[in-house]
Amino acid sequence: MNSTSPRRKLVSAAAAALALAGLLSACGESGSDEPKSSGPVTLDFWGWANGQEAVVKAFNASHKDVKLKYTKVTDQLTMQKQLTNAVKAGNAPCMLQNTGEYVTSWVSQGALADITKYVESSKDKFNTGSWATGQVQGKVYGVPTASAPAFTIYRTDIFKKYGLEAPATWDDFIAAGKKLKKHDIKITNYAGEDPSTLEVLAMQAGAHWYSVEGDAWKVNFEDEGSLKAAKVIQEIVDNDLNSKLSFADYAAVQRNYDNGGTATRQISTWQMSGMVQNFTKSFGDWALSPWPTFEGQAPKTPAGTNQSGNLTLVSEQCKHKEQAAEAALWMSTDTGAVKTMASPETGSGVMPALADSDTYVSEAISEKLLGKNYEPAKKVVTDSLGTVTTDWTFGPNWTAMFTEMQDEWAKVVSKKQKVTDLLAHMQEWTVNDLKQRGISVKG
Repeated sequence: MNSTSPRRKLVSAAAAALALAGLLSACGESGSDEPKSSGPVTLDFWGWANGQEAVVKAFNASHKDVKLKYTKVTDQLTMQKQLTNAVKAGNAPCMLQNTGEYVTSWVSQGALADITKYVESSKDKFNTGSWATGQVQGKVYGVPTASAPAFTIYRTDIFKKYGLEAPATWDDFIAAGKKLKKHDIKITNYAGEDPSTLEVLAMQAGAHWYSVEGDAWKVNFEDEGSLKAAKVIQEIVDNDLNSKLSFADYAAVQRNYDNGGTATRQISTWQMSGMVQNFTKSFGDWALSPWPTFEGQAPKTPAGTNQSGNLTLVSEQCKHKEQAAEAALWMSTDTGAVKTMASPETGSGVMPALADSDTYVSEAISEKLLGKNYEPAKKVVTDSLGTVTTDWTFGPNWTAMFTEMQDEWAKVVSKKQKVTDLLAHMQEWTVNDLKQRGISVKG
């Protein structure tokens, strides 16, 4: 597949916008001469994805001069806190896994190393959208590990039992949820600590929380797209159509799906691995369908977020940046490593970031989970890559903003405030936070 296809552009608009000067308060710069070592260089690597330990083992077995020491972090949100603390303490790991929305924030804090000179020659091995997620102001700070297909997975046995079809629109989704509620089944799960549900629905609806106007950031959490997403979420919450299970007890969430307590998820391929590894009852009872659309809207898939769009980043504090960058490239391009991570059984079910990532669809979805629905699922995944949002921008204080939004989202899930109240709060909070950081902002 041509790596310049429009479907590969994921967040290229964000990368272009960030090329404007003066939009970040500070940017890290890589050190010059790296220290010489008389023996093998050992690089600390933090991540959370299933399969990484196997990839690290394979790397260490095939490399004499560089070794990786892997530390598994609990999850993506925990990584934000642990890296922030490590940077402050001066003991950040050389390499770490994270997702694209945090790159701009960490670059502005001087936490990441510019690895452009070490990896630029390999960019044609990757699809252009995934490559763009690791760039800020034209410099590369991370090597992409995943593309970002997104779709609905649903219980075919439950839907058939109650005469339901896979929801084509969010209106259909809500209607199905109301019917399932009569049988004590939830249509979806909203974890109180994870506002990415609002993020991706707003993105799909055409929202732009951050954009660039001239030499300043523009913030708008209350645009038309955000309000469309808020309406859908509010109706789901008000009608008690959602489970409220925290991912802090990941096994309990998976049991709930396996037992039929919740009937659908909007996911990417990597989330299938948790289902495969935790289910015991419902194998073969799941199928894929496209994301529900907003009424009258063409199919649209959210761009890479914490659902996908992963990167291996190199920290500014790393003393061996070149070796770290080369190790990151190996993990994203070695055929064995890519297949390990793409499989829901051995890895995380991530679609690779490579230019030919389509060829790995069969590797990234689980026949065990989908049964007779496995072959049709391939087209759903491939088609979703063709409708990915291309105009979403992650702002320079995304990490702090998302942390604040977590608290507000918890209030939404517990019915202590409306989604529109959350959006109004985030509008004021984000503008003020950017001003306090000395970043030019409108809003």
